[in-house]
Amino acid sequence: MIRGQRVYLSFFLFYHFTFSVSLMALSCGTHRPGAVGGSGGGIFPVALDPRPPPRAHEGLAADIRAMVEAGDSASLIRALDFIQAQNLGETEFGRAMNAVAAALLQQLYPGLKSQMPPVDPPITHTYTKILRAVERGDYLAPPVNSQDYLEYTLPFLAVLRETQGDWFLRFLPSLEQARTLNPNSVLAPYFMGIVYERSGRAAEAEAAYRQTSALSPDCYPAGMGLARVMALQGRRQESVKLLANLVIQYPDNLMIKRQLALEYYHAQDWSRAEPAIAEILQQDPRDRQFILMRAQALVEQGRFLQAQTPLDRYGTMDPNNRLYLFLRARIQAEGYRNRDAALNYLRSILNAFPEDDEVSVYAARLLLASPRAGDQEEGQALLRRLIDAGNSSPLVTNLALQDAIHRGDWREARSYARKLLEERRDPEALLQAFRVEQGLGNNAAALALAQELYERDPANEEGVLAYISALINTGRQGEAGSLLDSRIAGLPGGSLKSRYYYLRSQMRSQEDEVMRELRSSLFEDPRNLEALIAMFELYQRHRDDRRAVYYLKQALALAPDNPQLKRWEAEYSALLGGGAF
Repeated sequence: MIRGQRVYLSFFLFYHFTFSVSLMALSCGTHRPGAVGGSGGGIFPVALDPRPPPRAHEGLAADIRAMVEAGDSASLIRALDFIQAQNLGETEFGRAMNAVAAALLQQLYPGLKSQMPPVDPPITHTYTKILRAVERGDYLAPPVNSQDYLEYTLPFLAVLRETQGDWFLRFLPSLEQARTLNPNSVLAPYFMGIVYERSGRAAEAEAAYRQTSALSPDCYPAGMGLARVMALQGRRQESVKLLANLVIQYPDNLMIKRQLALEYYHAQDWSRAEPAIAEILQQDPRDRQFILMRAQALVEQGRFLQAQTPLDRYGTMDPNNRLYLFLRARIQAEGYRNRDAALNYLRSILNAFPEDDEVSVYAARLLLASPRAGDQEEGQALLRRLIDAGNSSPLVTNLALQDAIHRGDWREARSYARKLLEERRDPEALLQAFRVEQGLGNNAAALALAQELYERDPANEEGVLAYISALINTGRQGEAGSLLDSRIAGLPGGSLKSRYYYLRSQMRSQEDEVMRELRSSLFEDPRNLEALIAMFELYQRHRDDRRAVYYLKQALALAPDNPQLKRWEAEYSALLGGGAF
């Protein structure tokens, strides 16, 4: 029994001695040919190779190195835990690996909530030099004939700080070499994706990100990169779906939630963007970008009062910001109907950015809609300046079209409508073109446009109204009547139902039936301009001036600049009191 214990003790001492010698070898390292620094000498090596001696290749150091080289978040965390569990944090090898793993986690996976060990990298080590170069935004090329995977990949952490990747394209062969050294690591293909993405090579970036995700689902930055590339290619629905799935997998990851909120914002999905943005602001209430984004999301939804709070907060940070001033203008114009206050904000923007199309068009639209002649002249001058400058923006074309329609200049309007259709044949452009052809009396052309609009989206109420109107004007009363009856029956009431009643009045041949439909229209919406004008014309034909003037006054209050109404205003000036409304 005693002899057995002696044998066991001897084995234990031998094993402990051997393991200690191995750790000493890892701690001291060797100066390999080609390492950075001078020749050896003294007891402190100039540059340390963190790799263990060949005999320990399959040992502890090789396992730790493999985890770090893998590059996914789970492997990096395991490497840090392993170094701590084995008490290697004070060795040269452990310090070097701690620094590399911590740098990769912090820069590739900033959204992860993981506790980092104290980082104290060996000052003269190659990895330390690489990481310090990265901090300066510099790329440190690997030594010639290096077989160290991390020497090829770590320098590409610098690309994370660059918005343009063109400069890094020349170093892509280093990543190709890295892939041959370790084809199972996510680092090389992920950095390839970053370089390609920031160089505008979307197809190559997508392939690299997909390869990275296939190697390790834990490398969620590759999924985020893939979502960005999808969005750049116009595949926003795919991008949102991918990010939403990542949020489910990483519910506490603020970086993924932030990118999803940005994607909702850029897709103008305001109902989803606003709560997603609000969640980010709960974590960082002073994030300027997201404060302004939340204000815009609220304005776009017509929640003007609520938008004041984030705008007030942003105003203390950057009161001259262009979007901030524009949102202030929109709140005044759309929320409070204060044209003058809105124009003050808009003029402030145009003083700083005179070529801003969006603001110029918005200001011109407000000025043209003003009842003051001076404002209208300023609006016309602003619009003419945009047109004369050869501005081909759809915003300018659309405003010029609306202005021509408002003035009743249908031939000028047709030229703009055709130009708009060439630029974008979307529902808004089709609807405007329909109105122009209808104004010109070209009923067949108007029907063709309205039918195209209706067939694209039968649920679009503007398209339905246009289609029914075109059917009536081309004598297809049966089809128009069936569609009208089904629409009216399905509506609870309000301005939309009022417009359908007005259309049905145009189908009636008996005057009392026309009157009944028009009264139903005005019951649903007393401000229906078309129904008011129709009632005025009806009483005008009967020479019932008192009732005719009653409806003319209401119409003038809604559209004082309408050319036809202004002619009637002049005709009935005595009965109207001699003034405009």
